[in-house]
Formats: sequence, structure tokens, C-alpha cells
Amino acid sequence: MATPAIYVLYSKIVRDALSFSKIKFNKCRQDFMIEIFMLYLSIPSRINFLQLGRYSRFGEQRFRRQFQRGFDFFSFNKALSKPWIGSRCAIAFDPSFIHKSGKQTPGIGYFWSGCAGKALRGIEILGLSVIDADTRLSFHLDAVQTPPTNCLQDNDLSLLDWYAGVIKKYIKQILSITPYVVADAYFSKKNFVEKILQCSLHLVSKLRDDANLTYLSLEPKTGKPGRPAKYGGKIDVSNLDPQHFNQVENDKGITAYSSIVYYKAFGRNILLIVEQFQQKQKTAYRLLFSTDTTQAPIDVMDIYHTRFQIEFGFRDAKQFTGLENSQARSGEKLNFHFNTALTTVNIAKIMQLSNPATRENSFSMATYKILFHNTLMLERFFRLFAINPNSIKNRQHVNELLYFGTMAA
Repeated sequence: MATPAIYVLYSKIVRDALSFSKIKFNKCRQDFMIEIFMLYLSIPSRINFLQLGRYSRFGEQRFRRQFQRGFDFFSFNKALSKPWIGSRCAIAFDPSFIHKSGKQTPGIGYFWSGCAGKALRGIEILGLSVIDADTRLSFHLDAVQTPPTNCLQDNDLSLLDWYAGVIKKYIKQILSITPYVVADAYFSKKNFVEKILQCSLHLVSKLRDDANLTYLSLEPKTGKPGRPAKYGGKIDVSNLDPQHFNQVENDKGITAYSSIVYYKAFGRNILLIVEQFQQKQKTAYRLLFSTDTTQAPIDVMDIYHTRFQIEFGFRDAKQFTGLENSQARSGEKLNFHFNTALTTVNIAKIMQLSNPATRENSFSMATYKILFHNTLMLERFFRLFAINPNSIKNRQHVNELLYFGTMAA
């Protein structure tokens, strides 16, 4: 029986990425990686070792053994995303809470859950993604499990120190993509910024509304003894000095102004962008910044606004590819599962982008889950009943069954 067209496209995407990434492994491991992403796209319910064994031709022990082995997800995802990422890109990173209750789960503890608005018992992963400010695309690169607080305290580390250590671990691979990293306001702390700068990276992020910011002095040198004034007065974001701030032109309808200012908390000059918008019939302000004072202000705005796309990757992986389903009790197996779930979302995005007929459509992970599940089930029927799906008589009915339940184009 001929291979379904969707499997042909899927296999080509994965094989090309494996080849381009130059990851060293044998044919058995390559075939397994091609199969595992397909299964994560096909299984409609919880994804664990038992389910993988049910939907595959192999037993669950094969998956347990293969999950224990390492895989360079960063290089693989970099190869996957490279054709779709332009020059205005950055590495976005953000922690995500994973619900877990098992007593033997490695790294279990209390972590902040943004959905619940409080710390809950479970585990946490720090996800790294590459984002494109022009296309507003986000592709997962790698995820690392966060150790619990007591483990960090035993090593005299804070949570921010550990996050910075993860960035440092991937520094060569990050710099091969971009010198910019972007994160939310939680990471706008002096010790974290200094560690990022030591890695030859620049941080794009957001400041508190009451940040202590100071103008740089514009007074000319008088020739008199003594050092001329270095700083001007304190910045009032509701009354910006037009001598220092320039309006940022953008096509988003956002009123924004930029200037190089001094930020006392960092002890350094930063590029500041003040966005103004209406909220509950009042004027509100958003303070964005970049540690690179030569960066284009519009790039800072677009990169920060695109940062939130990383959250959609977490959402799709939790809802459709079983990010929270693993029942493994090994750190290596959990790491493999988390990255496989997030990488599967990448592959679905690239499949849509690779097809000219669907490239302009809104991305729907649900559509690809249904499509792959239908294909897997129909392929089993065709094999058992010796039906030729490519005959002229069957082709139209087969396509109707394949796309049953998917979103209309």
C-alpha cells in the first residue's frame, strides 16, 4: 500500500532536520525518532509508555529504553526552525509549571503556577524557544527541568542563578542564532542581567511601572573646572521630555517613545521604550527596555510583543501532545518526554508552513492531531482489508475520511 501523503511530508521534514543537525546516531535510533513524533501526533488520549505500546508495532519496553537515552533536541529544533526564522529574532525563555503528584517523581516540589496564581506542588521546566518578530512564529528549542528549592539552597543558588546557568549552558548555540534573549518582567533583576551580559548576550524585557529612571544630561561642556553633569532629572513617564524622547513609528497603532536613559537598579544605561495605551478609561504605561542601547526601538517592541508566543507552545503541548501525561520516574525519561511533546508542536507548525494550501491558515494543533489519528487508523484498515486507497474509485472517499473532524480551510 502506498504511504499517505501526510506521512511523506512528515517524514521528509523530520529526516531533513536530522540530517541538517548532524546529530550522530544509528539507523535504529533514527527510525525511532521518526516514529515517536508521529505517535505523539496520532494518539488522541493520554500519552505514556502503555499508550505508546498500544498504538505502535513495538512493546512499551522499547520506549522505556529509548527514552532513557539522550538526544540533542536543541540542535534538532534549530535545524527544524532555521528556514522559517528571519533576522529579527530572539531567544525567548520562560518557566512552565507541570502538574505532578507522584512521590517518586524526580525534582518534585513547590513551584509558581501562573494559572493558579500561587505555588503548587509539581515540577517545573524552563523552556527555550526562538521567536521571529516579523512572522510572529515561535519554535521550541529545548526544555530543562528546574530543581526544587531545597536542592538549590544546598548549592547556595537562587532560582535566578539557576535560570542564568541554563542560558550559559547553551550560550554557543544561542549565539549562533542571535545575541538577544527576551523574558518577562520577573527577570529584570540586576544579578540576572549581569550574568546575561557576561555571556555576550543582551536582554529585552519589561520594567516595573515605578522604576527609578534618570535622564542623561544634554548640557554642553562649559570649560570650567570639574566634571560636567552626567545625569538630568528623574523621568516621569506621564510627562516625558520631548528633548530626550523620540516617537517610535510602528504599524500596530501603539503610541511609543524611546530614549537612552540611566536605570539606577542596574547601574547602567539602557534603551527605554515607553508605550502608552488606554486601560479602563485611563492612560496606562508599559516600560520596555533593552541592554543594547544601539538596538532599534521598533525591534525591542516587536520582540517583546512576540515573546508571548512561547506560551502558546506550552498550551498546545499540554492540551494535545501530553506534556503533563508522562508517568516516568527517571529524570532522563522525563526530559525526553517534555522535549518530545514540545518538539511535536514544532513539526505540526512546519507541516502547515510547508504546504502552500495551508500556509496562510490560522494554526490549529487540534487539526493535526485529528488528521494524524485518522491517517493511522485508516492505514490500519487498508492494510488489514487490502484496500487500495489511491484508486480513482476510493481516492475521494479516503480524503473525506482523512479530514473528518478537522477545521475547514
